[in-house]
Amino acid sequence: MSRTPVEVSDELFAALREQFDDTQLVELTHVIALENLRGRFNLALGIGAAGFSAGAVCAVPAPPTAREDQP
Repeated sequence: MSRTPVEVSDELFAALREQFDDTQLVELTHVIALENLRGRFNLALGIGAAGFSAGAVCAVPAPPTAREDQP
């Protein structure tokens, strides 16, 4: 969605529709558009990274394992 021109394939939209309702899709689109605006705004003004996340990693937690006492 943040590419120019905007390209959201029918396949991607269909996959998103399986996970989100209309309200959630609007909210997701809004957040993506806002981040795109912020990035382009900063780029236009020559504002670079502040270094807050330099070398940081966002680790995805492992899914919980099934407990033996639960079916």
